[in-house]
Amino acid sequence: METAALHFLYYLFIAVCWCSGNILQAIELPKYTLILSESDFQIRLYDESTWLSSRVSGTSFDQSYRIGFQRLYQYIHGANSNSSKIAFTAPALTSVPSSSSPSGNAYIVRIFISTRFHGTPPLPNPELKLRIEKWKSQCVAVRKFSGYANDDNINKEIEALVTTLNKQSITIQDTNSYIIANYNASSHNTTQRLNEVWINVSGIGTQC
Repeated sequence: METAALHFLYYLFIAVCWCSGNILQAIELPKYTLILSESDFQIRLYDESTWLSSRVSGTSFDQSYRIGFQRLYQYIHGANSNSSKIAFTAPALTSVPSSSSPSGNAYIVRIFISTRFHGTPPLPNPELKLRIEKWKSQCVAVRKFSGYANDDNINKEIEALVTTLNKQSITIQDTNSYIIANYNASSHNTTQRLNEVWINVSGIGTQC
């Protein structure tokens, strides 16, 4: 019950920001340069970034996201070395293992750390078992989809992006896992919910 409540509170906050006009103005997102934009996918070159991650040995995307985000939620509400509250960011990422993944059923839930920390955010309390990850600049293929991201539809969206990239002869960097990015929520209008599939790629021009 507590996990569900924390999950709801996060998405309620994001929903308010979305409905107020523009989520990009309300919440900090990782910066990127748009390399390619087609009708059904984009290629983005993301800047270096810092993320906080929670590793979950789950049985499903839905279950793993709830467990992982509960820990991250505690961190941004004071379970850190400064006992400080940290501003919400977007998106929340969930790495979904593929059937060929050597890590088995390990899901990883992440939140973006604001650039105001310059890569050195407060340390998480040890009992949360969170990790700070520093990502290098990287090219990401992105497919957007609306509605609720869940176990019933994420595989279809992942497969659609993989198929598109293969047709375009774009090299997929990692086939062991794929990322689902969640930006916002609205319990009243599912068409306003923004989700994305992220896949690391290479072989696009000189920048990727």
